[in-house]
Amino acid sequence: MIERHGRYRRRPADRRRRPSDGFRTTTPESFQRIVHSAVLSLPKELLHQMQNVQISIVDVPPDEHNNDLLLGLYEGVPRTERDGSQPLLPDHITVFRRPHELRATSRHDLWHLVRDTVVHEVAHHFGIDDDRLDELGWS
Repeated sequence: MIERHGRYRRRPADRRRRPSDGFRTTTPESFQRIVHSAVLSLPKELLHQMQNVQISIVDVPPDEHNNDLLLGLYEGVPRTERDGSQPLLPDHITVFRRPHELRATSRHDLWHLVRDTVVHEVAHHFGIDDDRLDELGWS
């Protein structure tokens, strides 16, 4: 397959990696700044209670989530399920860049979408499930 610039492409582009529409940040670094700003916008009391949590940014969700436009993923043991008897690996929150950019229509919209994702995944860290998030109006 030859792309429009005359270069040979071995296989078709992955739609999740190259969104055809939507807002696209200029660089991965600028998206990282947006995520950092969204985390810092959380209430200070909440930030002080977050312990042993790693937040990372990945372009697209893993293949097992191929059919979903997954925005974020929490992996770990929620604080409500910990008994304190054994040390745990850090909890991990992943924010997926391309699905956010595909849904956002502007930089402002992107920031709010990222913040909603961060709030959602941090809530899972504190043991708040999706049903309770709906009740609270946070999802």
